[in-house]
Amino acid sequence: MLRTLRHRLILSHVLPVLLVLPVIGIALIYVLETNILLPVLANELTGQAQLIARLSDGSPTLWQNPTEAQAFVNSIQSQSLPRIELINADGLLLASNVSTDADRLGQPLAHPALPKALQGQQSVRTTYSRFMQTEIADVLYPVKAADGRVLGVIRLSHQLASVQDLFLQVRYLIISILAFGLGVGVLVGLLLALNMERPLRQVTLAVYNLTRGDLTAVRIEHGPEEIRLLLHAVNSLVERLRGLEEARRQLLANLVHELGRSLGAVHSAIWALLGRSGDKKSTRQELLTGVERAVVHLERLLDDLAQLHGQVLGTLELNRQPVDLNTWLPQMLVSWQQAAVAKGLQWQVTLPADLPVVNADADRLAQVVGNLVSNAIKYTLESGAVQITAGQKNGQLWICVADTGPGISAEEQAHIFEPLYRGKRGSRFPQGMGLGLNIARDLVVAHGGQIQVESEVDRGSRFTVWLPL
Repeated sequence: MLRTLRHRLILSHVLPVLLVLPVIGIALIYVLETNILLPVLANELTGQAQLIARLSDGSPTLWQNPTEAQAFVNSIQSQSLPRIELINADGLLLASNVSTDADRLGQPLAHPALPKALQGQQSVRTTYSRFMQTEIADVLYPVKAADGRVLGVIRLSHQLASVQDLFLQVRYLIISILAFGLGVGVLVGLLLALNMERPLRQVTLAVYNLTRGDLTAVRIEHGPEEIRLLLHAVNSLVERLRGLEEARRQLLANLVHELGRSLGAVHSAIWALLGRSGDKKSTRQELLTGVERAVVHLERLLDDLAQLHGQVLGTLELNRQPVDLNTWLPQMLVSWQQAAVAKGLQWQVTLPADLPVVNADADRLAQVVGNLVSNAIKYTLESGAVQITAGQKNGQLWICVADTGPGISAEEQAHIFEPLYRGKRGSRFPQGMGLGLNIARDLVVAHGGQIQVESEVDRGSRFTVWLPL
């Protein structure tokens, strides 16, 4: 029964109620009977004893004549009165309203409080007992003459049997209240346990489904704060795994596309070279140039995949050395200038003469700037412009690559640095592997810097690299 979390939660919520409330009920019954009912009965007996003493004032010979004493007791006896005993000044039992006391009349009464009562001291005693014939309330009231002499003692007592109905009523009332409280407590405990168990079961099923490859279930976050936090973590994990699965599929699709395009171009060129087209020198040169471009594209693709593999394994390392930007940056941009001019773009490079020397990995930094410039050239139409500027500000180096291309929407700007992201058709990033900007961002972060993008649709884009000096 206790193998499941549901049963344990139910037991943990219900068992304390089942144990605590009965104990409280027993203690409450005891306190009520000992501190309220018994004192009330004792006070009632005291008042009745005082009333009987006043009635006996009219019979001065009552305390010397047993017959008269018994007649007096019989005259005041009623169902509402407890046990009545009259005791003379010598401690002898004169009369009683209990038939079992007939054999004790005229004999000394053994009572621990009787000597004090014969000396004129009132005695009130209560005893808590479960036995029916036990005297639970006992009052000895001395009757005095005008001169203060004790004429006798009136004893009134209640046995448990005589007030059992009163005690049972109190107990039934308390038991009824406790039973109602038990029912409500068990119901509330059951609801709380089930309310706590339900989201935990959902989390368990969600994690179990994850192990089976089910990434469709997202759970509603409800319940206590800790459980809501756990559900939120599971939902976040599901969303992250969905993204990774989608990225994996996208990577395979992109890889197949890019490899197929380049290999298709190489295969076509080889087929043409093996045929008659290879006889002409100009055609052969053109085909070989196409093959070279395809091979360069494949090399760049492999570099991006190697970089992605390094990111996954966490093996990104930098070979930092002093780099003089005044010399390094213009030389690095020469090859890209040729590509831009060949496409018919306006190429503008504005560099100050006092660029600093930075401690950086020159090859990695060239990869960052190369990815940005390559994208700018690729997505800028003919007669457009590509501009590269640099400078330093507030202890940081900045290198900016701007173009007049189609621009990037605000929605896409939030995703362009994600791995394998490719924009919608007609946007700035509809093709490629979707790794260039992600790799560039990671390399800049590895240098302790950041990349900022400013762009509007149809108004071009500005990518700025910030590096600490």
